[in-house]
Amino acid sequence: MSLMLIRALYVVLVMSLTSLPCLSLPAVVQGRRLIVNGVAIHLKGVNWNPVPIGKGANEVDFMGSVDVDMDLMQAAGVNVIRTYVCITDSEVLDKIWARGIQVLNGVYNSGHTPLEVIARKVEMVKDHPAILMWVVGNEWNYNSCYAQMSFKDCQNLMLRAATLVREHDRSHPVSTVYGEMPPPDVYYALRGVVDVWGINIYSGLSFSNIFTRWRNAYDAPMFLAEYGADAYNSLIQREDGGAQAHATAVLTQDIVDHSTLVGGVCLGGVIFSFNDEWWKDRTGSPWVHDVGGVAPGGGPYPDAVFNEEWWGLVTIGRQPRRAYWAYAAIPTPVVNASGTSVNASGITSKQLPSSGRTTFSITALAFGCILLS
Repeated sequence: MSLMLIRALYVVLVMSLTSLPCLSLPAVVQGRRLIVNGVAIHLKGVNWNPVPIGKGANEVDFMGSVDVDMDLMQAAGVNVIRTYVCITDSEVLDKIWARGIQVLNGVYNSGHTPLEVIARKVEMVKDHPAILMWVVGNEWNYNSCYAQMSFKDCQNLMLRAATLVREHDRSHPVSTVYGEMPPPDVYYALRGVVDVWGINIYSGLSFSNIFTRWRNAYDAPMFLAEYGADAYNSLIQREDGGAQAHATAVLTQDIVDHSTLVGGVCLGGVIFSFNDEWWKDRTGSPWVHDVGGVAPGGGPYPDAVFNEEWWGLVTIGRQPRRAYWAYAAIPTPVVNASGTSVNASGITSKQLPSSGRTTFSITALAFGCILLS
């Protein structure tokens, strides 16, 4: 029997096994922890927005990118992705799930989008085991819901969006993503419909005192929804993979050190971002890797400048940067069979997935389903 035929039969077997016993895999909030199939998990994630060269902001190509990207993520120990555009293609979700990865699915971001789309999107994929959480909004306190709305109107829109998600799916938590620490009036206005808070924060080589402040102020689970550093150093006017890798390692380790699995308050982190995006400098061309950004007085290490087209752990051609290996090397806390929190091994060898691989294994993860490994 040929290797190609063996691989094909193997994939069919695994996909059939994953779809039957794991249809609609619920996630449950217990205190500050997120429980999946009875096991508390730590999020080691990446923000994934695969816009090809020459395309614009909303022209993501999930299907064209999913195989290569998920193999790279799986090799780095990634267990979740967060999207800005909702994935409603079950075939894409099948491929994500086959790598043991789940999705924080961005179901609603823009005030220009009718709220009525939420029900359709949720109903399309809410029973897929790759769905971990729904996400409404992205640092909407900064961008006014991308619609020049007042803060109060934007907050009310997030409340309505989260409520609609909950009306159509009671099996998965709803999250909203805020720019840094939400004030008490905002937190309590959304309490009851928002289960988990995502925080976007860029403050050099630390998160300041965000974990202590959160513990003292709020009891809901939180995670870092965006963090990291871009690969272009404006201080030296060139790419600086070493600085990006250093920031990636320091910040990710800080998240691990404050994980809910080791007594902290943080569910984990979703680094920004997996791949470069060449559309983001609006003064440039989507066909060119432009240098351009803003320096608002605080920001990423080492230059405090947001060079928007250089954030990827991998290039737009999917070449891993040093930051990819730094991220892969950080161990992820897990809970073992006895309920004790331990560190899983980080990835240290630079062995990328190979289509010529001749050995296969099936791993039963905490999710309780059969997955490719």
